[in-house]
Amino acid sequence: MGDSRILVRRKKRKRKRKLLISIIALLIVGIISYSGYEYTAGLLAAQEEAGEQTSTSQEDTNYAEDFQGAKTPEGKTNVLLLGVDQRGEEVTRSDTIMIGQYDADTDSTKLVSIMRDTYVKIPGYGYNKINSAFAYGGPELMRQTIKENFGIDIEYYAIVDFNGFTQIVDTIAPKGIKIDVEKDMYYKDGAGTINLKEGTQLLNGEELLGYARFRKDAESDFGRVRRQQQVIGAMKDKFISVTGITKLPRVMGTVQPYVETNMGMTSLLGYGKEFILNTPSEIETLRIPEDSNVWNDRVSGVGAVLRHDEATTEQAIQDFLK
Repeated sequence: MGDSRILVRRKKRKRKRKLLISIIALLIVGIISYSGYEYTAGLLAAQEEAGEQTSTSQEDTNYAEDFQGAKTPEGKTNVLLLGVDQRGEEVTRSDTIMIGQYDADTDSTKLVSIMRDTYVKIPGYGYNKINSAFAYGGPELMRQTIKENFGIDIEYYAIVDFNGFTQIVDTIAPKGIKIDVEKDMYYKDGAGTINLKEGTQLLNGEELLGYARFRKDAESDFGRVRRQQQVIGAMKDKFISVTGITKLPRVMGTVQPYVETNMGMTSLLGYGKEFILNTPSEIETLRIPEDSNVWNDRVSGVGAVLRHDEATTEQAIQDFLK
């Protein structure tokens, strides 16, 4: 009699376990299906909107295949962020070079901006401005250059064309992003016209790009890097304010046509979820070279460069990121 009761209880427990496993499995399948649907819906809508404007398609490059990213030994995630400017048949230039680091354990985010005229040794090409590394060999050569000069491992890269940047801003902030423009800004070149008035205002994608790129003042590239970091912080705040976990897949799909990266959808959604659930209060920033370790110089065949004590620069980045 006792044995039969034990058998009945065991059968009931097995049925409960099977039911629980089935429910969990259904939830997982549902979440994956929902995420895939939302991501695809956002992607298709963005592709239709973008048309021929997107120039950073992986179909046109082998960047992802060539990139030999390495994880950081401390478990942090380092991402090479590149803003590129493609004008017609000209060689694509990387005018924005950043290293973004996210530490899920401490919920901290750090951002290193590297001045594009920083004089460094490019593997296989000798000394030149660091932005030449992208023209010579894309994100992989830029990764090698950063590793050789600064000792920093990079796991992922993300490239945003300036045309794509405006679309991303208009996607996540249709009414614009709030920026305090510190002075009147006007400049016209082959990339377009920058015409901003002093004061706090909502800037659309094109206006925000102009604000981030402006350098025709006494601060030159130093001011531009400062504004770029300011824009990244403002976009982070806006992204968090409009994006919840349920909206994340669609937003990721929406911005995907404008970004080329070696991060798959699973990684993007995973890091995006962690970022939203554990949003850092602020992004710590560093500009390289630092004010105390930089001087202007002119090199034959290269032009105006930013010289620096290389050991001091490497130590500054090491201390900041590690």
